[in-house]
Amino acid sequence: MRKEEYQISVIVPVYNKEKYLCQCMDSILGQTYSSLDIVLVDDGSADKSGEICDGYAKRDERVRVIHQKNTGSTAAVLRGLEEASGDYYAFIDSDDYVSPEMLEEMTGHLSGRKGEIVCCNYVLEKQKETVPVIQGLAPGVYEGERLEREIKAELVGNENRKIPMSRCMKLCEKSVFEGNEKYYDTGIRMGDDFNLMFPALLNCSRVVVMEQALFYHYRYVEDSIVHSYDPHMEESVERWYVCALRAAKDKEMAGGEEKLLREYAYMMILVMKNELRNPGRNYMEKIRGIFTKQEVRGKIDGTRAAVENRANRLLYAGVRHPNRLYLFVLRLIMKYYDKAR
Repeated sequence: MRKEEYQISVIVPVYNKEKYLCQCMDSILGQTYSSLDIVLVDDGSADKSGEICDGYAKRDERVRVIHQKNTGSTAAVLRGLEEASGDYYAFIDSDDYVSPEMLEEMTGHLSGRKGEIVCCNYVLEKQKETVPVIQGLAPGVYEGERLEREIKAELVGNENRKIPMSRCMKLCEKSVFEGNEKYYDTGIRMGDDFNLMFPALLNCSRVVVMEQALFYHYRYVEDSIVHSYDPHMEESVERWYVCALRAAKDKEMAGGEEKLLREYAYMMILVMKNELRNPGRNYMEKIRGIFTKQEVRGKIDGTRAAVENRANRLLYAGVRHPNRLYLFVLRLIMKYYDKAR
């Protein structure tokens, strides 16, 4: 099959993004690669996002819209996977946008082999600056022993991941997702991309990391991220761990359980950071309730995760030793940090 004959399904989950959706859709329809199957999943939007989706479907026959009750981003992505008809899948969030040459450049690295994934890089679009982000893996083609050694063996268990687990910035041959339904959990909020891409990467037969390729524009709204608090993050991480461990065991990942325990420790650092932002007066009881639980302590105490980032080291100390005085000091540091930003 010639590269221009590959059909790419672009899956876009949409929820209350009327402010950004047109820029996102115009960037997709403006791709220099035209063989597209664009699947918009309107996840019960309460604003005009659904109407905007329908408008694009009327304008371009490549666009299909699925309207469903609000069930969350993960469920919307999975519905998109069910509806997709292409040979390859790409994911774009509805508040982001992409450069016009992205899909054409990415298809230029396809071999037509079952199970391949092509990865590009991205631009972090902050409110006050634009920051290019290059992933840690060296550009090149990874297959055979190199794929196993440098990617699959290093997917988890490092403070800085060698390959991002984001579903975006990747062009995936459809078979990498086949049979992975049993590993998905729509209740996962923290780690939802990991939940999708971890088993897919364990399935893959070839990975291409493009050089530079700053095609994807990720919109980073700093104020909302700094002050956000998710009261269910710890529950989400526990669900994430169960799914990831099942996938690692089924797919016979070497040292998978040990590596996932380290990954769990890094995830719990994020839980600590989140809980220190708890606006309620019960923040101390909530943190101690989480980090003194027997099932949490069993995974944390038996694991030594290498933490190099200075801020993460402070948080990890709180994860390992959640005494009241130290947590109080961490809370003050977090408040100062957020205010300074």
